[in-house]
Amino acid sequence: MPSVLSSIFGLKCPKCRKGDLFPTSSFGFDKPFMQFEHCPKCGNSYFPEPGFYYGAMFISYIGSAFFCLGFVMLLHWVLEWSMAGSFAALLAVAGLFFVWWFRFSRSVYFHLVSKYSAETTRAVDAGELTVTTPQPTSRN
Repeated sequence: MPSVLSSIFGLKCPKCRKGDLFPTSSFGFDKPFMQFEHCPKCGNSYFPEPGFYYGAMFISYIGSAFFCLGFVMLLHWVLEWSMAGSFAALLAVAGLFFVWWFRFSRSVYFHLVSKYSAETTRAVDAGELTVTTPQPTSRN
């Protein structure tokens, strides 16, 4: 049974913890906002209702605000970088991790509001489920 943390950080389906949420790598920058319509392993819908991922924006905002404050304070106060250098480093890091953070926030939110099913994971592992190939989409 995959752990909830490995599922969240691995950007996996919250129901079976096996299927990918996104069709491309978070660091490839190819189609960064594309997401599967449903789980490729268990068929769980990734868009259960219109506007489902608005809650992920709050997770993204709160997490990125704390990260940005901590990052700049570390560089400026502890490592004694200049304020301009600290913000330049922050922009570089934020630009590099932007797509990953967007996807991670969606994964955290989806895991918070969805329930894990051990029976579904067993069915996926046994090959008992027949799921159509999901189509990537960029809708909210």
